[in-house]
Amino acid sequence: MKNSLSLRGRLTIVILAPLMVIAALVGAWAYLDAQANAAERFDRSLLSTALAISRDTAMSGGDALSEETRDLLRDTSGGAVFYHVYAPDGVFVTGYATPPVPPEKTAPDATQTYYDAVYQGSTVRALRFSQSTTMDGLTGLFTFTVWQKTSVRDGFVQSRAQPVFLIIASMIGALAVIVWFGVRRGLAPLIDLEDAIARRSASDLSPIQRRIPQEVSGIVGRFNKLLDEVSRSFDAKNAFISDAAHQLRNPITGVLSLAESVANAKSLEDAKERSQDLLEAARDAGQLANNLLTLEKARGAPPYGEHHPFDPKPILEEIALKADRSAQGRGLQFAASVTDQAVGLCGDPVMFEQAVLNLIDNAMLHAGPSLTRVDLTARDIGDTFEIAVSDDGKGIAPKDFDRALGRFSQVGPSAGSGLGLPIAKVVAESFSGHIELTNTGQRFTAALILPCT
Repeated sequence: MKNSLSLRGRLTIVILAPLMVIAALVGAWAYLDAQANAAERFDRSLLSTALAISRDTAMSGGDALSEETRDLLRDTSGGAVFYHVYAPDGVFVTGYATPPVPPEKTAPDATQTYYDAVYQGSTVRALRFSQSTTMDGLTGLFTFTVWQKTSVRDGFVQSRAQPVFLIIASMIGALAVIVWFGVRRGLAPLIDLEDAIARRSASDLSPIQRRIPQEVSGIVGRFNKLLDEVSRSFDAKNAFISDAAHQLRNPITGVLSLAESVANAKSLEDAKERSQDLLEAARDAGQLANNLLTLEKARGAPPYGEHHPFDPKPILEEIALKADRSAQGRGLQFAASVTDQAVGLCGDPVMFEQAVLNLIDNAMLHAGPSLTRVDLTARDIGDTFEIAVSDDGKGIAPKDFDRALGRFSQVGPSAGSGLGLPIAKVVAESFSGHIELTNTGQRFTAALILPCT
């Protein structure tokens, strides 16, 4: 038996896998949201700084910045901001000498442009802002450029996203621990169930009756059904062994006694006479053994529906030929009437043949000296197929029907084994049918009523 991942591991994976996917999606959303918020915040900060610089340079002629503006430059959103101002004629006014170069696709007449660029080997976020103002008697469109390293913005994004990632990781870790130990505790009833199954043996096939989770009730139900079938199979085997030992003891004893008498015969004629009795006794013992095996096979037949359908008419026609020859040898009349309509039965055709033969043999051997005629009738009655064997012998009284259908039971003195009708009954039940006995006073009838397919 190949071992696979444990149920505990499977449940843990099944529970945590989708949660980890959700956590990854939430983490990605949190990171993208932090980036968007940071970009918006830093762009607003750059705009505020540019407006402050334009105001101060207009008031001072570009010579000085207010203390508030200097504070903005030193620590706008957590990092230093650089600036550059030039006049309408392109003359440098104040700030750093060389600003970041905007991308070529920027519209030349744009009054406000945000862009990313590289400044002295560092990636920066820049704002180019144009405003008409008057400075030192010069009026026109002055250009203000402010920029800040993107590493400051990235640090802000990380500071915002890192707590979210930490919380998600902590929750997933805590949930993994809870699930791992929770599943172990939840599987405790299965461990108890394993212990209960381990206690079952050939001597203890009792069903499991302890409290079990609803999810495994079907498995336990099937297992209990299997235990019941095994128990009944053991009981049937024990009953067969007991019956065989009980029923074969006397015939075997008789065969041994006759064999000894043949061996001790004083003359050849005496030996021949006793050997004939020995042959009859051996035949009776063999027939009894065959009937016991037939009964056991019928009781152990698969349930109805597990066989392929078959047509019983060819079997019945062959049985009729055999029965006719047997009846002629006994000086009896035999007649058979088998329907011409198409009929299908579902079961073991060999056991079907044995059951019908037993009914015919039972009639010919045990109907008494008044027997003159045996009839076999097979006809289709709605959804059932009836195979009836009737005779004009002594019959069986209705009060003795149950006794006649019991194993090894005989209504009157007889040399038979008492298994003919019981075998037919068990075979009928294996076909999901039944046997019916009727006695009209003039004729006794044993009929197999079997469902058609």
